[in-house]
Amino acid sequence: MVQSQPPHPPEPSSGQSSLPGDETPAYPLGLRLAGRRVVVVGGGAVAQRRLPALLTAGARVALIAPSVTPSVEAMATAGELTWERRRYRAGDVEGAWYVLVATDDPEANALVSAEAEERRIWCVRSDDAEAATAWTPATGRAGGVTVSVLTSGLADRNPQRSAAVRDAVVEGLRDGSLSASRHRPHGGGVALVGGGPGDPDLITVRGRRLLSEADVVVADRLGPRDLLDELPPHVEVVDAAKIPYGRAMAQDAINRVLVEHARAGRFVVRLKGGDPFVFGRGMEEAEQLASEGVAVTVVPGISSSVSVPAAVGIPVTHRGVAHEFTVVSGHVPPGDARSLADWAALARLRGTLVLLMAVRNIGAIAEALISHGRAPDTPVAVIQEGTTATERRVDATLADVAARVSEEGVRPPAVIVIGAVVTVGGAAPSAGGARSDADPAP
Repeated sequence: MVQSQPPHPPEPSSGQSSLPGDETPAYPLGLRLAGRRVVVVGGGAVAQRRLPALLTAGARVALIAPSVTPSVEAMATAGELTWERRRYRAGDVEGAWYVLVATDDPEANALVSAEAEERRIWCVRSDDAEAATAWTPATGRAGGVTVSVLTSGLADRNPQRSAAVRDAVVEGLRDGSLSASRHRPHGGGVALVGGGPGDPDLITVRGRRLLSEADVVVADRLGPRDLLDELPPHVEVVDAAKIPYGRAMAQDAINRVLVEHARAGRFVVRLKGGDPFVFGRGMEEAEQLASEGVAVTVVPGISSSVSVPAAVGIPVTHRGVAHEFTVVSGHVPPGDARSLADWAALARLRGTLVLLMAVRNIGAIAEALISHGRAPDTPVAVIQEGTTATERRVDATLADVAARVSEEGVRPPAVIVIGAVVTVGGAAPSAGGARSDADPAP
């Protein structure tokens, strides 16, 4: 509970109680309402906003209102609450632990409030905070923490400010910029976190929160590298980069690092590019960790196969153009005995082909697709380092894509999109023109 207070709140005299209308600060408290009767009077927009939290808390909600919104009616139909379709009657608050008054009738509100006061039941009034015996704080949740913000007295009551403070705290907890890692529940364990295509803003909320709680980060080259600079000094960063056709940390060595740190009681984040299970060898690592008795959490990430094309204005599907898309690894060329791809079948597809790890073999892949019937003038877009500051796009056709990639010096990582969707939204740049992220999208 976060409570905003004036610099010098008034001190009540001995025996003085906090009555509605005085400026004694409200006393923050978390109510445990599971299995307890709560009466809500009114079924409009205010009730619709407040009911989900009461139901989540396990309260036995009795709703009294002649009419309700469709969403509230759906809650009643689903059996989440009891709805009495009538106006409030004296005695309706009997047995309640908490009352919420949310009608647009001041006389009815006053009647409910007075009866609750007489029976010593805490009562919130949406129409008159001064007449209420309780206030509802601005509340949010993140990472197993409930954040409630309550202004101290009527003179300081500012719901907009309370909501703004709540949002700032919740957002900080969610994105990891506000961390309470000293109190995290993690023991030794590993989280396989998909970091997205490269832009640090495209990691998931959960991924960023776990990253802020890590003792050790084992980072891929393609993960959101900018986030590593935000880690506290005590966090150990292990470079697990795999440079295409160059230096690479062996997978066995990566597995050993994950197991050793986790067994030592450290919480490890394996930060990977894209999604851990899309050509990321995430399942291999998860299986190895499980076989060693190490707890594993998998956090999905935004795959570059769809996000990078989207970032440059290419939809992988589009009504009337492509009703399917297929993602293929291009790290093994057609004809190689190690290849599991059926290039003849892929050539016959009418939808979009998205190639990952295919820069080196794009010439052989294009030849295979053409030889199996794909039109040589099929549009192709090659997006290098998508979503990052060095993003650029090269447009071509199947017939000349190998030459264009060579001319432009395209290097991995790059996503290659093949199909009519490449020109959706406007004509592709003219031949010979590479588009940087500063140029307008086609």
